[in-house]
Amino acid sequence: MTKAQPALATEILSYFLQNPEAADGLEGVARWRLQEQQIRQQVTAAGAALEWLVENGFLQRISSPVSGPIYRLNQAKRSEAQSFVQRSSGHTQMRNPKEH
Repeated sequence: MTKAQPALATEILSYFLQNPEAADGLEGVARWRLQEQQIRQQVTAAGAALEWLVENGFLQRISSPVSGPIYRLNQAKRSEAQSFVQRSSGHTQMRNPKEH
C-alpha cells in the first residue's frame, strides 16, 4: 500500500460508515461516493476560507433568510484585496494581511 492508499481507504470506509446501507462497484465508488466525500470536505474548507475573508474585511456577509449567508466583495477594501491576491499567488496558506 502506498502512502496515498491509507488516506483513500479511510475516505472510502468513512463513506460506508456514514451510509451503512450503501453498496456499489469500483467505478460507482470512485465516481459518486468519493465525490460526495470530497464535496463535504471542500464545503468545510470553503466555509473556513469565507469566514477568514469576512474576518479580514475582504468580503461582506449578508444575511438571507431564504438561502443562508451571501458573500460579496467589500468594495472599500478592493485595492487591499487585489494586493493580497497578488502577494499570495502560489501560496495556499491564509495569513493575516496585517502581518505584512
